[in-house]
Amino acid sequence: MATRRKLVKPRREQVANEVRELRESFLRYLRSECHMTENTVLAYGRDLQRFTVWVAGRRMAGLTIAQLAGYPGWLREQQLAPTSVSRHVVSLKVFFRYLQLEGILSDNQASLLTAQKLWQRIPTVLSPREVDRLLAAPRKGATHWRRDRAILEMLYATGCRVSELSTVRLTDLNLDERTCRCHGKGDKQRIVPLGLPACGVIASYLQHERPMLAQRREPSPPQLFLSSRGRLLRRERIWELVKKVAAAAGVDEKLSPHSLRHSFATHLLAGGADLRHVQEMLGHASIATTQIYTHVDHSRLKQVHAEFHPRA
Repeated sequence: MATRRKLVKPRREQVANEVRELRESFLRYLRSECHMTENTVLAYGRDLQRFTVWVAGRRMAGLTIAQLAGYPGWLREQQLAPTSVSRHVVSLKVFFRYLQLEGILSDNQASLLTAQKLWQRIPTVLSPREVDRLLAAPRKGATHWRRDRAILEMLYATGCRVSELSTVRLTDLNLDERTCRCHGKGDKQRIVPLGLPACGVIASYLQHERPMLAQRREPSPPQLFLSSRGRLLRRERIWELVKKVAAAAGVDEKLSPHSLRHSFATHLLAGGADLRHVQEMLGHASIATTQIYTHVDHSRLKQVHAEFHPRA
């Protein structure tokens, strides 16, 4: 009588499943105990998905620093940019620290990994004239032109991130005081002033277009900007909008919503704003992050040099 052979999962699949379960546990930890935003949690999940592929066939508990040192090289072989490789290494360090805290690993070998030193990149910044062209690009009479113009005005007026803009609620706006409350990373809140042009186009959108969009879904989302179906306008859709408007305005094709944030900060500093105030409006935890904008606008440096240097 033939005996039935017991089916055993291949070791590679076993390790992959083990790491996948640990990864999901880690993501739940980030949500429930660290109170990280959903976008941040998803970013960790994407980074660790690649680690799940790389580690399959190895023993998690027995990984040495010599083995882990091959992970960044493998990431580079996947055609990832240096910035992405560095981010993946940071994600892995946080993941291993969690595993050590939970007693799953006795040592955090990932803490010995070093990320590749990166050159500081100067961000893409529009000139004031290019900003004007971009903001005027949504033409009167086009579909959702009031909403689209209000989105662009708010991105430039507040310097907020696209993820922050998509979650702005009606209750976060105070057009009488000309302010907007932004919910940043880690649910940190800040109040940012709004200029008169931004207040004007937002008021027009609220009066003429948003009520019609809100009627298309019951109950209506509390967010300021709604899709054509009356739903929350996703950040991906805002990216697409900025790209489309930039092409119509004849502005840099590499433009993104973050470019308007860069332009907001650079133009403030060029106009004489204090670096600390710009840091507060951008919601940067460290002023070192804000200081990159002091290297972007050379006209202010030339003006200071001409005014104060004895041989200028």
